[in-house]
Amino acid sequence: MFPLLNLEWWNLTLIAVLLILVAWQQVRSYQVRRNAAKREELFQIITENADDMIALVDMKRNRHYNSPAYKRVLGYSPAELAETTSFEQIHVDDRLKVLEAAREAHETGVGKRMQYRMRHKNGTWRFLESTASAIRNDKGEVEKLVIVNRDITEQKLAEEKLEHNSLHDALTGLPNHRLFVERLQHSFLHAQRDPQYRYAVLFLDIDNFKVLNDVVGRGVSDQVLVAIGRRLSECLSDNDTISRPEEGLSVGDTVLARSGGDEFPILLEDIKDPSDALRVAKRLQAAVAIPFTLEHHEIRPSASVGIALSTAPQKQAEDLLRDAEIAMRRAKAQGTGHCEIFNASMHSRAIYRLNLETELRTAIARCQFVPHYQSIVQLKTGRVVGFEALLRWYHPDRIISPGEFIEVAEETGLIVPIGQRLLQAACQQLIDWQSKYPATEPLHMTVKISARQFVHPGFVEDVGAAIRESGLDPCTLQLEMTEGVAMLDPKLTADLLSQLKRLGVRIIVDHFGTGHMPLACLRRFPLDGLKIDRSLVSTMRSDRASTDILRFIMHLAHELDLTVIAEGIEEVAHVKHLVNLGCELGQGYYFAKSLEAKMAQQLLSQPHLHVPAL
Repeated sequence: MFPLLNLEWWNLTLIAVLLILVAWQQVRSYQVRRNAAKREELFQIITENADDMIALVDMKRNRHYNSPAYKRVLGYSPAELAETTSFEQIHVDDRLKVLEAAREAHETGVGKRMQYRMRHKNGTWRFLESTASAIRNDKGEVEKLVIVNRDITEQKLAEEKLEHNSLHDALTGLPNHRLFVERLQHSFLHAQRDPQYRYAVLFLDIDNFKVLNDVVGRGVSDQVLVAIGRRLSECLSDNDTISRPEEGLSVGDTVLARSGGDEFPILLEDIKDPSDALRVAKRLQAAVAIPFTLEHHEIRPSASVGIALSTAPQKQAEDLLRDAEIAMRRAKAQGTGHCEIFNASMHSRAIYRLNLETELRTAIARCQFVPHYQSIVQLKTGRVVGFEALLRWYHPDRIISPGEFIEVAEETGLIVPIGQRLLQAACQQLIDWQSKYPATEPLHMTVKISARQFVHPGFVEDVGAAIRESGLDPCTLQLEMTEGVAMLDPKLTADLLSQLKRLGVRIIVDHFGTGHMPLACLRRFPLDGLKIDRSLVSTMRSDRASTDILRFIMHLAHELDLTVIAEGIEEVAHVKHLVNLGCELGQGYYFAKSLEAKMAQQLLSQPHLHVPAL
């Protein structure tokens, strides 16, 4: 009896324990739900009243919650935010680092503090400082991120202003000495890496500024400095003034600073020629010298400028600034409004170049360029079959050959009008000679085309106009360009040559054999002939390699049905050797130098020119 009672007691006890456990679990679940509700209520109270923006996003960057602070800080309503992903308002330059931070938080469960920009509804950008915390699922995987964003825009702007002020002059807003030297150091290191890179420092000082300050007072003199700083900035930032192609001035970035008082250092980066620095200095002086009125005071300022060029052997960046200041002191010693270059030899060269440019413009206006003509001869017979038109500058003091001015004319763009006039004169001369000396094969005329001419807009139209105005048969005009010009842009060259061929003119490649043009281009370009470089002609008898190159050129040209012309023929042995190699035409001092039209015409009355016995 007792064991049975004992069993029933244990069953009742077990049931009671189970009932207690169920009741405890229900109580516990209620407490958990109640605590969760309290936490959710607390979270909502905190997030809805916090100044910081709080967002809940999943790992696909979809928004699940955005606190009301988003509306206050960024201007977006919850509905507007819900229409986009969390990335769409982030600045494009910051998206990668935000994405990387999200990936890291997903993998590690730990978010890092970071700064990025988000777009306000009005289109402006706000700077945010952000932290992220991970929310994990039952498996311990990160499924959401709680992101807290703090608006630090005012702080960032204050930092940027502080940084700007540390690098800029308070009065003029220009870079100060510190920033100028930093940029100068950059150019100094660039020049050490690249010997072809050149730069210059100009040191501009307002003449008699201390006297002006005493006369008009500190307030007005400060306004003068601000006005002059503005003028210099406008002059340097005007691309039409500083980089006008037809004037040949090519300057890279410029840095204008105020280093204190009335001193304005200027850095000219990536200049092509020392005269560029002198030209900029002259323009800055002209800008400064324009009179103006301040508070009833008529101000007539002037400036002295010192120039230092990076071609001098400076040991450190600030040496160039020192040299420019020394040159400025020398300029001041000569009086007001002067300019001096630190290196005397550079100064002379810059002055010569500027004078040459001025004289070139005068020469164009006064038609001082006169064509000379060098005969092109059939080597086997000595018969003159054509001429090459060459420029000569009839300067009032002397006749100047192209070697002295072509480079400057090319760089300044003056070669375009000069070359066009040469082309027109050559066409007119040829039609005159053809009428006076008719032949089965009419005389032809060769005219060199420079790189600047070739790429100048309207070049093909100019050639067509010269042909029409002269009435010349276009097949008797040969345009000659170097391998280097042809290879500047092979695609453009092929297109322009095709247009020229449609006009009917012939195309010759000059200085052939110097190695600039791949042989494949002989088929790609619509050519009619090759002119062998004089260096090969002069060395062919003493250098076996030159002879081999010539023999190869002859064979290749004949296979492609191209005429071969040799230049630089100076002795009878050259003629014999070239004829033996199969060269058809030649020119050089052995036959005749370049001559004025009247003297060149006399060659046409001679049946043969120095034909050697072959």
